[in-house]
Amino acid sequence: MAAPPRTAIVLAPMTDDHAPAVMAIYQQGIDEGNATFETAAPPWSAFDTSKLPAHRLVALDVQRRVVGWTAVSRVSARPAYTGVVEHSVYVSPTARGAGVGRALLEALIVSTEKAGIWTIQAGIFPENVASLALHESVGFRVLGRRERVARHHGVWRDVLLVERRSPVVV
Repeated sequence: MAAPPRTAIVLAPMTDDHAPAVMAIYQQGIDEGNATFETAAPPWSAFDTSKLPAHRLVALDVQRRVVGWTAVSRVSARPAYTGVVEHSVYVSPTARGAGVGRALLEALIVSTEKAGIWTIQAGIFPENVASLALHESVGFRVLGRRERVARHHGVWRDVLLVERRSPVVV
């Protein structure tokens, strides 16, 4: 079977103007049930203050509509962890399979490495096989399974801890 056609996309820094579309895509991922423990997208102000400004990107289609995004948060305020971030990547259901997620993650890797970040990590539900495959394709590895780490809609869920380590020692 042939690969799906690639969509022409442009990556851009995420701005306040992108907020409605970013939050809508986030909510779509939440509603599908295998992206996050969250049950509702936060207000833009909370999202905005929780993400590092230098590493927030959107993918825009040919009509300049947001079809995906990625962002990172600090894992700790402790100085020893300044090079470790947790990331999220979400792609609109209409743009999946077209290389949007891969383009976002590849750009995020470049951005974080330039800033001296040596570890990007995330927790992914084991059922989210597409996300696991995407992450593996850009150099993430599964470190382990956190069993019954939290409840999601009343059900205990496992999470696979994935990370990508920069090959460049900073």
